[in-house]
Amino acid sequence: MSETTTTPDTVRVPAPAKIEAPADRTRRLRVGGLMVVFALIGLGLAIFTNGGKATFQLVSGDLQNNLLGVPAQATALILGILGVIAAGAYILRRVPQSYSGYLATLLGICFIGSFLCWAAAGKTFPLANQFQGTLNFATPLILGALAGVLCERAGVINIAIEGQFLVGAFTAAVVSSTTGSSAAALIAAAATGVVMAALLAVFSIKYLVNQVVLGVVLVVFASGITGYLFDQFLQEDAAKMNTPDVLSAVKIPLLGDIPFFGPILFNQTILVYLTYIAVAVVTFVLFETRWGLRVRAVGEHPKAADTVGIKVKRVRYSAVLWAGVLAGLGGAFFTVGYAGSFSKDMTAGNGFIALAALIMGRWHPIGAMVAALFFGFATQLQSQLQIIQTPIPGELLLMAPYLATIIAVAGLVGRVRAPKADGEPYVTE
Repeated sequence: MSETTTTPDTVRVPAPAKIEAPADRTRRLRVGGLMVVFALIGLGLAIFTNGGKATFQLVSGDLQNNLLGVPAQATALILGILGVIAAGAYILRRVPQSYSGYLATLLGICFIGSFLCWAAAGKTFPLANQFQGTLNFATPLILGALAGVLCERAGVINIAIEGQFLVGAFTAAVVSSTTGSSAAALIAAAATGVVMAALLAVFSIKYLVNQVVLGVVLVVFASGITGYLFDQFLQEDAAKMNTPDVLSAVKIPLLGDIPFFGPILFNQTILVYLTYIAVAVVTFVLFETRWGLRVRAVGEHPKAADTVGIKVKRVRYSAVLWAGVLAGLGGAFFTVGYAGSFSKDMTAGNGFIALAALIMGRWHPIGAMVAALFFGFATQLQSQLQIIQTPIPGELLLMAPYLATIIAVAGLVGRVRAPKADGEPYVTE
């Protein structure tokens, strides 16, 4: 029932109904349509799930104990129905708009649960490995997305995250191999990330070069220079130049003993812990400090910021250079944090996925982290499905993370607005 208002003569008249704006309705129908498609796919998977149990391994490497078995088809069917209800509630506006994010999250959980029950019916799915791999793949994406947040909140588009990843990975591998010091490798990777960021800052802020074109050029430059140095030095003497020490896991007492999540979250390398800290620090600095306020001001309205005495270019320089530290550390993860050696173009487009996570996360550190975890989950899932021999073509599984990226950004971002002055050079009058 609609609300009513009382006029001075006590005549009760209906309050005007809230009219949905055409843009809001278009977005709701687009996102709702996508949700319905996924809900129906989840329900279809439940219908075609084989009987028997789906077994989930809760501890990595333990194939005998800590197994959770659930009735595959019944569980998938319940989750599929819940997903359909969530999608219907969204598209029919049965819940307030402020709760729409919770409905999308519920649908995502139901869809993934239905899919896993279908894939693991009669098999054992290594759930602990899935979450561990998700964190591994997401760590550089989170650092890259945070770098993008700092840059774009200050009004500088950072397409060059991929290039910063490459030089960070290369430098970390060489320094770790030659010095045997992981700390020196991380510091050197951060430093080369700053060098790349300085190139971005100087040409975009001082010389007013188109930031999108500049970012692409820097990526090509990083790919070329690291490839050349790899051919000339690393490939010739790999034993000395390209055998970095992989960071060892450090277990946090008590927290590391928490069932299931403890070993996944709190038995990690120092670089993963730095990622946790980076998310908290960037969020706090952007929204709770004077410098963060200035960064957001120059990204939204640099002229107004200039009129109140804020040095627009200085703030942009500082934001871009700090972002270089994060992107360089993200690149180091590919070598000293995971792979153990450098190879040409080994970042494989992850810098652009980090950029997509930034957009999907609505230019907010927490949102970017969640989006990066989503992409990491999709990437790890395709390898897990290959291990348990799911009847899905391998080529399609390899496409899955990138397809998920396209669907998420195109379908779920909606009416998100970048910082108003993002990509716009500022010239002092």
